[in-house]
Amino acid sequence: MGRTRAGRARLGAVVLADTRRLEDCFPAVDYFEHRKIPFVVAVNCFAGARRHDARDVCRALDLDPGTPVALCDARERDSGKEVLIQLVEYAGRMHTARLLDSVG
Repeated sequence: MGRTRAGRARLGAVVLADTRRLEDCFPAVDYFEHRKIPFVVAVNCFAGARRHDARDVCRALDLDPGTPVALCDARERDSGKEVLIQLVEYAGRMHTARLLDSVG
């Protein structure tokens, strides 16, 4: 998808969001959107925290259409794996769309 400074390929990124401080996510979201790097916003849900719908988080962060928002518990291994699976699937779709755009 792209190259890091050291020349290693990068697939994409996960922006871990705390709904109590969503404004802290704006710099990361802007960075990845402007560089067209695939990313997933993972909303860290944990006991005692107010639950938010993924659509509400998407609107609050003004995400580009199609940017995945996953609800997860960062302390849970399986939850983290699901977020990474969503990232890989999304990055694959973006890569395919770019290839198709360049051909047609």
